[in-house]
Amino acid sequence: MNSKPPLRIGLVYPQTEFGNDPHAIRDYAQAAENLGFSHILAYDHVLGANPQRPGGWQGVYSSQDAFHDPLVLFSFMAAFTRTIEFATGVIILPQRQTALFARQAASLDLLSSGRLRLGIGLGWNSVEYTALNENFHNRGKRIEEQVELLRRLWTEPLITYNGRWHSIPDAGLNPLPKQRPIPIWFGGNSQPALKRAAALGDGWIPGFRRPADALQALESLDRYLQEAGRPSLGGETTGPGQGFGVDARIPYGDGHPEAWISDLNSWHSAGATHLSFNTMGSNLGSHAGHLDAIHKIARSLGL
Repeated sequence: MNSKPPLRIGLVYPQTEFGNDPHAIRDYAQAAENLGFSHILAYDHVLGANPQRPGGWQGVYSSQDAFHDPLVLFSFMAAFTRTIEFATGVIILPQRQTALFARQAASLDLLSSGRLRLGIGLGWNSVEYTALNENFHNRGKRIEEQVELLRRLWTEPLITYNGRWHSIPDAGLNPLPKQRPIPIWFGGNSQPALKRAAALGDGWIPGFRRPADALQALESLDRYLQEAGRPSLGGETTGPGQGFGVDARIPYGDGHPEAWISDLNSWHSAGATHLSFNTMGSNLGSHAGHLDAIHKIARSLGL
């Protein structure tokens, strides 16, 4: 395995708890950048289902949880920052029109000077797929064609494309993004998701809370990377073809730095290249509590 590059330490934007004050959101983005964090990662949900709906609801999130659209949120944050990267973790790509999403992502990447990293996934909420008029059951196959099409749209002024689900008759984006192509990372923990990430992605965003829980998946991922003729885990990830990244999440928990540092070292040893600290679910109250928490993380890690 190659010598490991330094970890890039970022934050999960606590959007279900942070509130909707635009001034507070601006302050969060600027604080994250000024404190030395490398990126802000945001989750994606278009719609939330009513938890009182007939038949009940077992989803992780519902209509009671607030979500901003990640690309719109990052466009807002980009106007107040200069260097911090923006990562989606993850965009549910198969419930979106591919060419339209390519346009939106290209605009954000260009106007932020190439600070976008796209995490994509299949999602679990069939209600969203129904509402967006997309097929929940063939989303795995469709995402593969979507990735192929996105990369062509981001690198070629004009394309002619005739796939199973997409047809583009000699057309293209103008302007193209700054990054050509924009990096695409995959979420998902299943074996098909890991194999897809190894074959098509620039990185993986695991859903495991602790590094010990991810070891089997990381072993599978490394095997799939070797089968695809790609570099092993833990190398540089400066662009397509330059290695394969892993962006793991570390829970803020009770705010004990010893636990963070232990998880950080374990993830790095396992091949992580990026870590995103998640302050949601720690009873921090208002946006001020989350801002205090990210200051504490930065001090503890010496950023």
